[in-house]
Formats: sequence, C-alpha cells, structure tokens
Amino acid sequence: MKALFAKILSHLSLAYKIAAIVATALLILLVFPKDESDSYDFAVNGFWRGSDLYAPYDFPIMKSDEEVEAERQNAKNSGLLFFRTDSSAMDKTLSQIDKQNLNPDYAKQIKHYLSAAYKKGIIEIPDSENIDGRKIVLLSGNIGTEASAQSYLTVPQCVDTISKQLSDTIAAQAVANIIHPNIVFDPARTRLEQESMLAQVTTTQGMVSAGELIISKGEFITPEKARIIASLNYEEQQLISDSYSLFNHNLGQFLLTIIALTTLFLFLRLIHHPLLRDNKKVTFVLIVILLMAVMTSMIVRVNPDWTLLVPLCIAPILMRVFFDIRVALYIHLANVLILASWVPNSYEFIYYQIIAGMVSIISVRNFEHRSMFFIASLSIFASYSLVYIAGMLSQDTSLANINATRFLVFFVNALLTLLAYPLIYIFERTFGFITRLTLIELSSTNNKALHDLADKAPGTFQHAVQVSNISEDLIHEIGGNALLAKVGALYHDIGKTENPQFFTENQTSEYNPLNDFSNTESAQIIIQHVTNGVQLAKKKYHLPEVIVDFIRTHHGTSKVGYFYNKQRNDYPDSPIDEADFMYAGPRPYSRETAVVMLVDSVEAAVHSLKVHNEENISKIIDSVIDGKIADDQLSNCNITFRDITTIKQLLKKRMVSIYHVRVEYPVVETPKKQ
Repeated sequence: MKALFAKILSHLSLAYKIAAIVATALLILLVFPKDESDSYDFAVNGFWRGSDLYAPYDFPIMKSDEEVEAERQNAKNSGLLFFRTDSSAMDKTLSQIDKQNLNPDYAKQIKHYLSAAYKKGIIEIPDSENIDGRKIVLLSGNIGTEASAQSYLTVPQCVDTISKQLSDTIAAQAVANIIHPNIVFDPARTRLEQESMLAQVTTTQGMVSAGELIISKGEFITPEKARIIASLNYEEQQLISDSYSLFNHNLGQFLLTIIALTTLFLFLRLIHHPLLRDNKKVTFVLIVILLMAVMTSMIVRVNPDWTLLVPLCIAPILMRVFFDIRVALYIHLANVLILASWVPNSYEFIYYQIIAGMVSIISVRNFEHRSMFFIASLSIFASYSLVYIAGMLSQDTSLANINATRFLVFFVNALLTLLAYPLIYIFERTFGFITRLTLIELSSTNNKALHDLADKAPGTFQHAVQVSNISEDLIHEIGGNALLAKVGALYHDIGKTENPQFFTENQTSEYNPLNDFSNTESAQIIIQHVTNGVQLAKKKYHLPEVIVDFIRTHHGTSKVGYFYNKQRNDYPDSPIDEADFMYAGPRPYSRETAVVMLVDSVEAAVHSLKVHNEENISKIIDSVIDGKIADDQLSNCNITFRDITTIKQLLKKRMVSIYHVRVEYPVVETPKKQ
C-alpha cells in the first residue's frame, strides 16, 4: 500500500512538472508581440553577420514611421484654408448693437467703426487650425481668391480698437460677443484639400536596383543600411504573405520553448539534482524564466534594438544564491536560448548574455556580503563592454565607429541587475527558501531567539552551541550545507525556553521538578519542548521553515528513553502505551537534520557520563548512533554507512577532546617556619 501511494505521488509530481512547463511556454508565447518574424536578423549599430547581401529585384526604400508622420504633419499644416463670405454678418451685428443700451454716442462710433471693419473683412479663426504664415482662399460661389489671413481683422482686434477709441473697456466688451465675422471658415472644403495633400505623401524614397550590393559581410549596420534591409524584408514579407501562417509560426516558437525547458530538466535529472524532487522549487525556476521573458517582451515592444537593456543576469544570480553553480548555468543557458528566438540579432544576443551570465555566477560564488551584488553589477558592465569592444575590433578592425550609447545601455543593465537583492528577499518569503546571507544573520547570538535562550536556559544554550559547532564540522566532512546545519543546531532546542527548569542542563541544584510527576507526565513535558519550539519559531521569532524543520526532526519519532525505561521498570506487569513516550516527528529528511539529531543525542549522552574516558565515550557514541539506526530514524535521509563511520570517528575525536581530563599540576609546598 505504501509503495502504491508513493507511485501515485510520483506520477502526480511528474504531471505537475509537465503541466507547469507547458503553461510557462504558453505564457511566454502570449507575452511577446505576434508580428510576423523578420527574414533578416540584424540590429542597428551592430554588424552584418550574414554573407554579402544583394538586391534580388528592384524595390523601393521605405521611410521610417517618424519621417512619414512628419511629412503628413507638414502636408496638413501647409495646405490651403478655405473661407466663405457671409453677407448678412454686418446687418446682424449692427442690429444687435441697438439692443445693448449703450450710450448713443458710443453706439454711433461703434457702428461707424464696424462698418469700415466689415468692408476690410472680419475673419473667423478656427481653433483647430494654425494660420500663421499660411495662405487662405476666399470663396465666392465657385470662384476662389487667394489672400493672406493677416490682411483681415479678427474679433479681438476689433474689440481692442473700439476700447481704445472709446476709452471704455466695458462698452467694448459689451459688443465682443455680438460681432459676427463675415469671413467664415469652410471646414468641408478645407478637409478635402488636406486629404488631397496627404494623399501625395509617399512611404518610400528612392529605389534599389536588382543586383545592387546592399551590405557586405561584417559591415557595420548604419541607420541608412538598416532602413534598406528593412525595406527588402518588408517586400519579401509582402510576397510571402499569402503563404505565411501565423499559427504555424507561433506553434514553432512554442515548441522551441518546450524543447529548451525539457532539455533543462533532463540535465537536472541526469545529475540527480534535488531541485526536481520539490515542485515548489520547479515553480520558482519557471517563474524566474517567465519574469525574464516578460521583461524582454516589454523592451521588444518599445524598441527591439534595446534588448541588451534587459537585466537577464538576474536569473543566474538568483539561481546561484538559492541553488548551485551548475543549476544557475543550465537555467541561464536555457533562458537565453528561449529568448534568442524572439529578439533581433540572436547571435549577438546569445554571445553577450552567456558571457555576462557566466561572469555574474562567478561574481556571487561566495554569497556572504551584500557588497557582492555591487561587485557582480560592475563585473556584468565590464563583461558587456569588453565583448562590445572585442566585437568592434574583430569586425570593423577599428574603434572609430564605437557608439557611446551602447555603454549607457550596459550601465543601465548592470544597474537594474541590483534588483536581484530585493527579489531574493521576496522569493525567500514567498517560497520559504533561505540564502547563505540569511543563515549568517541567523547565526549571530544577538538574534532575539538565541538571546532569549541564553537568558532563560543558559545550559541549553551552551548545549546548542556545542551541537552547532560539531554539526558544522561533520557536514564539512561528509558533504552538505555546513552553515545550514550550524544554524539549525543553534535553534533546535529553543522550545526549552518555555520550561527550562524541567531540563537537567538548566538545573542548578539536585532538585528535579520532574520527580513530582508520573513517568508519563514527565515524558509529555519533555516532548512538549519540540511543539513549543515550533510555535515559538513560527509565531514569535518568524524563523524560516527550513530552520523550523531542525526543531521538528531533532528527536524524530524516537522515545523519551529515560522515562520509558523507568516506566517499564516501575510497572513491569502493566501494559505501556508507547505513543505516550514518543516524539511526533517527523524523522530527519536531509543530511543536515540527521547530523544534528545524532550530535544532539551524542552530546547529551556523553555529558551525562560519570567517567569521561576514551573507552566510555567510544561505547556511548556507538550505542547512541546504532540505536538511532535500529530505531529507523535515519531511513528518510541520504546518509550512507560510510558517512555513519565517518560521523562516529569524528564524534569520538571531538568528545574525547572536549571531555579530556587535564593533568593535575603539582603543588609546591611552602617550607614551614621554624
């Protein structure tokens, strides 16, 4: 039954990984633009890596979108504006002046001025048009007369003149809203003129003749060359548009992503990496890959030539911090291959990113200080710059065409790589991971949990420090995360801060309060320190889950041997419920948790010996470790018999060293005075 259950879980885990890979590939496909792919792979200010390119046929050179838009605006602004004469405007205005209750003399002067103004012409200026320096056409029926807009008066000009003549601004403003222009804008006729002008704007300039050399192999791609290549690409896309299938194109891109991700996980399976056994870690890897794809797609949408702006080295840095060098490199290679199919100038993109990624992995190999991020950022900038300079020399054999803007792009990329630091914190909290830097911070005895342990249970604290130091040494020898074992051992007994007086290492007199309880009650009090430790770690001290696991597993599912044996001796004829004397577990699941369990038990057992000689220490260590093996406490972790032998040898050596009886120094007797 147990084997069947394990098989079902294994199949479910595999199904999840497959579904996660497919979902990631689909999301990457969705985030990138769905435009048809370019026939030619190039980037402005890069180098032409293909063979010499000749024009296969005559084709026009396309203008850039900016040029076409500028010409359209110019055509729109330089077109004629059409106006018509409104012969009834003067009569309407003069008749309304009589209704304004103005001073008769003022009304007479205003009428006189407006009569003269209407003869010159009062023009209506549309808000939507700029008439500065533009010609207008005054229509009278179907006949138009070209004139200048400045030759006519505007309503504000009329009001200003009236105000000055009357020296009465209030009277002038009173007629401002009743002046009807007699030169009226004709929007319909003007729109026809603008459409005619816009129709004359072309999207091409010049031609390339068939057989003409467009660009040579290794030639620097100037903006002019890039425009010609893009024009040829556009013509070819038009020719094949009937046979082009966007569905097939997207299917191919999707399959390329699936292949890259599958190959990545096959590599991890080949090296038996533990990452594959944890779906949470698989999800984390795929999220990071997807995050890099989203950032790249955003840049591609804005400007495909800025792809080196994407801080792609964040991914290998994150992988190196949470896993190891091999995983970081494999994931970075897969990530670069996936994104290369979506960006222009794929060869250049791959070369830059692989070199920079490898440099970033090397830069954070010993992740112990925050300054490593700045060193990695500087290294990334230097690697990009050196690759760019080397590329210029290899292709152009000169540095004359170096573009300083590229160095700015590299600098921004390196600067954005510093985002890895807050991302590490976010992923630590989200997925329950732990980094070397966090472990170093937790190892400080000034930490709140350890400070409380030292203050409330000093004997337990000394025991924890001893177990921590020995566990670190053992993991160094047999392999594993020595720092994790050290920190986990420091916190494994923090539950004893709740009732420190019940544990012998904290008792300062011969009185033991457990003597007042039954064997079963005493065992439960001892067992409770694991439960208390887990609760304190989670709710009060907010320790990472991986550290909490050391608290849960340091006794596994073993029994409280002292009180269990005492119960059997005290009540030999009574049945015993073993569950009352057994820790809840689980058993250790890693080399680190297993070593802490063994060292914890050995240190306590050796400490309880009345005579600390080499023979007694050796026997008790063999007895404790063999007992753990017989009790099936090490069956869930990858500890080998060879590791067990090494652990025994090192423990015996350390314990003999710690408890070695010093030579008694002779005392010099002082002669008595006579």
